[in-house]
Amino acid sequence: MVSIQFGASVAKGLFPVAGPAGTTALRVFISAMILIVFMRPWKESFTRAGLLRIAAYGISLGLMNILFYFSLERIPLGIAVALEFTGPLTVALLSSKRILDLAWAVLAGLGIYLILPLSDVSQSLDLIGVLLALAAGFFWALYIVFGQSTHKENSSSAAASLGMCFAAAVALPVGLYLNFDQVMNPSLWPMGLLIAILSSALPYSLEMKAMRNMPAKTFGILMSLEPAFATLMGMLFLSESLMPSQWLAIGCIMAASAGSTITAR
Repeated sequence: MVSIQFGASVAKGLFPVAGPAGTTALRVFISAMILIVFMRPWKESFTRAGLLRIAAYGISLGLMNILFYFSLERIPLGIAVALEFTGPLTVALLSSKRILDLAWAVLAGLGIYLILPLSDVSQSLDLIGVLLALAAGFFWALYIVFGQSTHKENSSSAAASLGMCFAAAVALPVGLYLNFDQVMNPSLWPMGLLIAILSSALPYSLEMKAMRNMPAKTFGILMSLEPAFATLMGMLFLSESLMPSQWLAIGCIMAASAGSTITAR
């Protein structure tokens, strides 16, 4: 979480030069190359069904990254991550049928309500940025669902590396279309490499291993801390400040995520 959110703060600093699409393309493509070299997925055999699941996982990952970076261009890092976090929260809530989970859903809804643009335009968030972050959360949910299904047949390292290749197949064309000159500029590749390591190659490979070796409840509780890490990184490295209602909103979403994980069967 520290790695991926610090990487996000570095990436946002690159937006004025490469744009969100160009930054996403550099990040995901370089990450795919790193994972292919180190994970060597060609040593494993894949069934057609297994490849389809990995493709779905990777495409979801690519769309999640594109939408998240476009939202990050418009709203603070902590807010973007909190809104995006509604994706895994929804997965957790749908996997449980306990009445208590309704309270967590209401708490998450309160958090989203507090984040939505206010009537005071001078203090409101960009509505498009909010919607983009929520859309990124939808694809994060799909990423989790498809990522878990890949464990049944292949190792986490193989799934992570091939999944990142499918993600690159989505992100790279978009980046080349919108920011061709920047993506092809060698002077930006070192920064792309740094972002790729911090935001994709390292955290996603570790996350796949964590989902395989850690109890789902523990994993979910730990992941609920991510909006807090994002807010901290935004404050430290991007000079972003939040209103009290936005702090409360992030707290509501974090509490809903942790609570739904604790009460999940």
